[in-house]
Amino acid sequence: MKLKRYELTPQMRDYDDMKDPGQRHYLPYLMFFHRTDFATQAVNTDRSGFRISTGPGGAKASAAGPLPPGPVRILAGGSTALGVGASSDSHTLSSLLWSKYAPSRPWLNFGSYCFTPTQEVLLLTLYRHLLGDIDEIVIFSGINAVVVARLPEWQQGDHGAFFFCGDYFTKMEELREQSRGGSRLFGRRSGSDGGRPTVSTLDDVRRDMPTVIDSAAEMTIRQLDLWRRMAGPNTRISYVLQPMSRWMGKRPAPQEKTLFEENDRMAELGPWDDVYGDIATQEFAEAYAKALRVGCEQQGVRFFDLNPVVAAAITDQDWLFVDRVHYNDAGHDLVARITAEALDLA
Repeated sequence: MKLKRYELTPQMRDYDDMKDPGQRHYLPYLMFFHRTDFATQAVNTDRSGFRISTGPGGAKASAAGPLPPGPVRILAGGSTALGVGASSDSHTLSSLLWSKYAPSRPWLNFGSYCFTPTQEVLLLTLYRHLLGDIDEIVIFSGINAVVVARLPEWQQGDHGAFFFCGDYFTKMEELREQSRGGSRLFGRRSGSDGGRPTVSTLDDVRRDMPTVIDSAAEMTIRQLDLWRRMAGPNTRISYVLQPMSRWMGKRPAPQEKTLFEENDRMAELGPWDDVYGDIATQEFAEAYAKALRVGCEQQGVRFFDLNPVVAAAITDQDWLFVDRVHYNDAGHDLVARITAEALDLA
């Protein structure tokens, strides 16, 4: 079947290959990270899986690759910070900040597919020894924390749920069953040994939106304390609530409408509105931003909600998204410029 996704955004073939579950790179503590030394036209990673940033004059840098002398800056977060949707490494947010909108220091890409707030800060914890002084940290995130906060209570634990945790719980239950020598049916709660179901459905997710917001914000703010402590007293830290099409209230451009409808037809869990409709409204985004702002102020971290700012800078005809969360090159350029202006990065 010929996909509009690959016609309108051919670079997405490389991203789909990068996140191929059969090639998933499992790591201790983090659970998973990107494929290492991954090299395509659209996306390239270093020996540890960090995406490479490009700067003025074609300079390149990454956390586990070549580092220019002097302090660095970090752009952290999930797949939007990683730059999913960009046609090349040079069109990611970190590269555009380094080469165009805030070029005084090199910007390292600390974004990752499907990372939660806990994994975002763990990534710096595990690789802090590779870096020198950090001048600035921008955490460009938000949607992943909300998605995992909706997962069932039994998956949350002390540190929140994470993507693909169903795979983890299933395999751990298999190991427990091998040790017990039993034949318990997967998915059934046990009464005496504290066992939990290993599968969940849309019927299991949390539907109480104040609880979802509180959970996502609490986990984010808890990790911001660690960011602040690891970065040092001279590092400025900002948290940016990422612009997302539905949070902005953006009416899809013709290309976006085509891509969104195709994504809905092919999505494993079903159409976007059926799965995420309750967290994909402007009202939800405003309440979520309010909770994050209060927590960031308590941590001494600057907070910026770029959804209304970006929304005010575009029209319904502007094609910015390759899906409802990730940007094309024009979207990356616009968001990088507004981020630099809003945070006074230049």
